[in-house]
Amino acid sequence: MNEDAEPRPVQSEHEEEPPYPSPGYAWYVVGVLMVVYVLSFIDRQILSIIAGPVKQALDVGDFAMGLLMGFSFAMFYSILGMPFGWLADRRSRRSIISVGLIVWSTTTTFCVIARQYWQLFLLRVGVGIGEAALSPAAYSLITDYFPRRKLATAISVYGMGIYIGSGLAFILGGLAYQYATTQEGRVWPIIGEVQPWQTVFFIVGVPGLIIAILVYTIREPIRRGIFAGASLSPTTFSEFIAYARLNAGTVLYHHFGFALLAFCGYATIHWITEFFIRNHHWGRSDIAIWYGGVIMVFGSAGITLGGVLSDWLSKRGYRDGKILCGLISAALMLPLGILMPLMPNGFLAMLVICPLAFFQALPFGAAPAAIQEMMPVRMRGQAGAFYLLIVNFFAIGFGPTTVGALTEYVFQDELALGKSLIIVSVFSSIGAMILLSLCRKPFVQSLDRLKNSSS
Repeated sequence: MNEDAEPRPVQSEHEEEPPYPSPGYAWYVVGVLMVVYVLSFIDRQILSIIAGPVKQALDVGDFAMGLLMGFSFAMFYSILGMPFGWLADRRSRRSIISVGLIVWSTTTTFCVIARQYWQLFLLRVGVGIGEAALSPAAYSLITDYFPRRKLATAISVYGMGIYIGSGLAFILGGLAYQYATTQEGRVWPIIGEVQPWQTVFFIVGVPGLIIAILVYTIREPIRRGIFAGASLSPTTFSEFIAYARLNAGTVLYHHFGFALLAFCGYATIHWITEFFIRNHHWGRSDIAIWYGGVIMVFGSAGITLGGVLSDWLSKRGYRDGKILCGLISAALMLPLGILMPLMPNGFLAMLVICPLAFFQALPFGAAPAAIQEMMPVRMRGQAGAFYLLIVNFFAIGFGPTTVGALTEYVFQDELALGKSLIIVSVFSSIGAMILLSLCRKPFVQSLDRLKNSSS
């Protein structure tokens, strides 16, 4: 049997849904997908570790670096998520993920040849194009491997890749940069002279080309919820848009509410290295190891426990438990986001970052699980991609750039980076609380609408 062929559903309208794959294999699939997600965040975040040397080498300001860290990646990463979501509803999801991994790993590796700003900008666009293939297909796969009562937890474990990957990006990036500085001025065959920051891209990009093979150990599962008597063809984009408009309140409040939380998280993670260097005079490698460890431990714990919390709330009758998880996160992020930049020394600031990282991560297994829960099975790939389009274009595209613009053009002082982070934190947390509060009622109505349409 061709493993990339779509498995046909086997249940009829009057039969029970076929049993799910064994829990052991289902969690293996989540583990493989999490490894790929880890790699994606290493390649995505690595630039924030070496922002200072890159800024100096390319002779650009904070705003230009914000564009390079955020907008260059988010531009195509967000937009191409929709066509990749469309493909995920129709074609082999593991092949989509594997090809995307090869593309983003290759373009990260090729950053070793970048000599000018526009060259690095275009290569970062390539990283965004490759990574756009991952999460729409991964969300769809996980949804078909787990019953709904476990879905938020499963997607949260996959989402740990965000924080393990970001943490490893800091730790390995710091160590790689430390090693590369001892090789300054080395001349590579064909490429010529390679600077330490260019070597870092090469070191983190190559492993993905090997891990792409591991993706093919995943089997395509049955697409759940499609009965033998029902249409097997996925929905068209116009049908998806029509259904999204029918649930416009849920979609808009949900997407932009969680986007504001992500906006704050990406702004922090991309500028934290420069904040500690400028305001607390820490060494680049020291920051990388400390902050990387905090993100790995507290970020991973936050997103995992957020999924568990959402499933626990749902079991106890809170049908909007996944939305409540986001509200809890926003309320607790607000004071911590204000407090962290005001700390008098780096160690106290790092201490505050521990709970801040936890609560920034808390809702990001629940958020995509909520969308998968409220959408018909035939449009889950497109639904996940549309969620990523809004959240990532807004958060990655404008989070780091906003901080850079505030620091360079409003405060006109590199040491005012902490003030920029406070402004972003207050705006994001309060805005998210308002939007997610408004989302609770329409979300439950969307669940009822889906249930009634399939009964």
